[in-house]
Amino acid sequence: MSSALPLTPTDRSVASPEEQLSRWLALLGVAGLFVLCLAWELWLAPTGRGTLAIKALPLLFPLVGLWRYRLYTFRWVSLMIWLYCGEGLVRATSEHGIGAWLAWGEVALSVLVFIACSLQVRQRLRAAKAAQ
Repeated sequence: MSSALPLTPTDRSVASPEEQLSRWLALLGVAGLFVLCLAWELWLAPTGRGTLAIKALPLLFPLVGLWRYRLYTFRWVSLMIWLYCGEGLVRATSEHGIGAWLAWGEVALSVLVFIACSLQVRQRLRAAKAAQ
């Protein structure tokens, strides 16, 4: 097991500005995607009785890990986020009006989160390798 895994509390103060930026982008992207999914399914363009709003709940789980700089969280979020991107692409090409615009917003936020998480992982592994 590599020593490059999660930053310890003392290491957080020495995180580079690029690492801080990618962390904030990931954190705000996931929070924005959560709000978008809830608003979409409950108020803006509900499908059925709003039961699809449950799709937003898995987005709550990574928030604490992203906040605490947990490398493992950044890794699995970068994989999980593609479910939301795929759902957004399907709905963007099958819905019309505001539903299509919301779906494209979901795709954009998903891609933003993926890029931010990928950058965080690369930056952290590169910094750990340089420290050895």
